[in-house]
Amino acid sequence: MRSTIRFGIEEEFFLSDLRTGDIVRRPPAAFVGDCRRALGERLSSELLQCQLETTTPVVSSRDEARRHLVTSRAELIRIAERYGITVVAAGTHPLAQWRGQLGSRALRYRQLFDDFQIIAQRNLLCGLHVHAEVPPTVDRILLMNQVMRWLPMLLALSASSPFWARRDTGMMSYRQSAYDEWPRTGIPRLFRDEDEYRRYISVLIAARAIPDESHIWWAIRPSSRYPTLELRIADSCPRLDDAICIADLFRTLVHQQIGAIQSGVAQCSDGIERLLIEEDRWQAKRFGVGARFISPPAAEPLDLSSTLDRFVTTCGSALDEIDTAWAIDHARTIIRCGSSADRQRAIHADARARGLPERQALRQVVDALVAETRGQS
Repeated sequence: MRSTIRFGIEEEFFLSDLRTGDIVRRPPAAFVGDCRRALGERLSSELLQCQLETTTPVVSSRDEARRHLVTSRAELIRIAERYGITVVAAGTHPLAQWRGQLGSRALRYRQLFDDFQIIAQRNLLCGLHVHAEVPPTVDRILLMNQVMRWLPMLLALSASSPFWARRDTGMMSYRQSAYDEWPRTGIPRLFRDEDEYRRYISVLIAARAIPDESHIWWAIRPSSRYPTLELRIADSCPRLDDAICIADLFRTLVHQQIGAIQSGVAQCSDGIERLLIEEDRWQAKRFGVGARFISPPAAEPLDLSSTLDRFVTTCGSALDEIDTAWAIDHARTIIRCGSSADRQRAIHADARARGLPERQALRQVVDALVAETRGQS
């Protein structure tokens, strides 16, 4: 019997000028209004005015999620192009400059700008977030501890942010490095259970370090709004199939580890393992699908293909229960052919080899991202 573990997907997009390829610092108010009327609660603003986010409703299958993502992307693009704008799904925008970016008008984002100053203005970053539902009888912190070791693999598959401020960063996911400027990001510490986590949150709120739990921005976290575990490490994916693949892998992993916890066979994580996960995150953001991960008891680091093989072994029956075969095959295709970051670098290198100046080479990268976001190869 197939599992119906429920989930939801959030996609963040940059707004890009159709004529120049540059980021749109201040979109027309009428455009935002039209988007809200068309998409309703599925649309939300982001920290900067040059960004928007769409969300699916709660869904139970890959096909259902795909339908919602296809519809939201198409509607957003249709409206944007009436205003000479389009959208780009990627961890960073290759032509964007952080200086001069404008914060959103929403009160929450104005407060973030006031608190974080230049760090907020530099937050030209878009991610893919996946929520997987967790039964109320399962401690989400214990679950998070078990899922955490696979975060670098998911980051490597999603890597789409090699360019920043119109230059090649040498990273495959520079978004992860830039986001590390914020507090309470990256790989969370290993809490004993949700009670200990709640005490930590209470101390921060009592000390007025944060106003509420939503200011925890780790690469994975228990959602403050929903009964879910939220994946946050992934870059926004230009190709919709890549986003669906990562969502499938994540909910399969969550389903497997829920079963392990309920059966009392979950493995205990320790502080050393958490530090090794952080090392693997560095590998993923630096090398993408070329990363080599520390995987005790293996004597040698594992490449991404071998890491995926270990994932398949670990997830056991959950692969059939979630029907993950398509996602595993797609992940192998990403490993073999490269992630978005690899494609962006190849387009840029080819344009430079043909004698195009840097600005035009980066514009070709943006054009390719626009095409992929639209669903074109």
